[in-house]
Amino acid sequence: MATLYLHIPFCKRICSYCDFYKVGAIELLPKVIGVMHREMEERANYIEDKHLTSIYFGGGTPSLLKPQEIEALISRAESLFDISGVQEITIEANPDDLTDEYVAALRDTRVNRLSLGIQSFDDRVLKFMNRRHTASEAELAVERLHRAGIDNISIDLIFGVAGFEGDHLGESLRRAVALDVEHISAYHLTIEERTRLGLLTRKGEYQPISDEESESEFLRVHHTLLDAGYDHYEVSNFAKPGRYAKHNSAYWQGVEYLGIGAGAHSFSRDNRTWCTSSAKEYAEGTFRYEEEHLTPDDKLNEYIMVSLRTSRGVDLQHIEESFGRRRREEIERGVERWLDSGIMQRKEDKVFVVSEHFLISDAVIESLFV
Repeated sequence: MATLYLHIPFCKRICSYCDFYKVGAIELLPKVIGVMHREMEERANYIEDKHLTSIYFGGGTPSLLKPQEIEALISRAESLFDISGVQEITIEANPDDLTDEYVAALRDTRVNRLSLGIQSFDDRVLKFMNRRHTASEAELAVERLHRAGIDNISIDLIFGVAGFEGDHLGESLRRAVALDVEHISAYHLTIEERTRLGLLTRKGEYQPISDEESESEFLRVHHTLLDAGYDHYEVSNFAKPGRYAKHNSAYWQGVEYLGIGAGAHSFSRDNRTWCTSSAKEYAEGTFRYEEEHLTPDDKLNEYIMVSLRTSRGVDLQHIEESFGRRRREEIERGVERWLDSGIMQRKEDKVFVVSEHFLISDAVIESLFV
């Protein structure tokens, strides 16, 4: 099985914290869409397995696409791959794009999951992040989707934001839970160098929260969402039972994937590639790629990295079968101190980070790298 990712690198407004590849030249979008059809055909054989399990429109802002453009790309995929087993077709959306008219048109496509970049329910924080929507517009967008019968909705929240009085995190969590969506992704604000927030930090105009505050806010998110009935199944992801994100879960399980669009990554067998073309070059039909070859140790390290970020953890029997008995024994020795501290647990051949300690999973992962 495999997955398909379609990258739409356009934004009407650039968020202060975002380091993903994106541009504001929305006038290029129609040309880029046309070229994506061509690239998909040319790159179809990159993945060995032509049976797709999910399709994901990411960005940028995929909700800048017209619903008929979305459906045309899905149809193009259908002509190149077997999509009969696809259970999840997701589009990321900005709340203010989801008008009644847009949602009605989206219902006529095969999209069955929406991921909304809400980030906060505090208008002050949204302004600081340079988001386009308000808290009330975000709530209205979710209500519109519910009225349209779309029952697979994910929302993004960001915690760890400094400089605001009042309990803005608590308010965001309260309003997020009240929306009764199926999935919530909660990310700690990260200071990226090449962003507006990175510049403000370097100039001393923004002071990140302390490690102690980070841990406190992480635990608050964790306990609040668990109490509301969500499973904490990955470092930044919470879902109602049975509503885990299928596309992202496939990434974490090492499934091969094809990425289409400027800035998109692909993975198959022992190879990873990414399109380095700018949106302008891409619109002109120029594809430039970089790639890396993964050694067995690279693949083992990646397996450890993605698996220990999830509640599923690593399977020691899988490590033995795929990488050898010696590697299994090394990992077993490496996890002993984490098991003794209670940060990890073991059930038969599975070892995993306790979700309450996900915030320090990177330290666990790095200690086990070969």
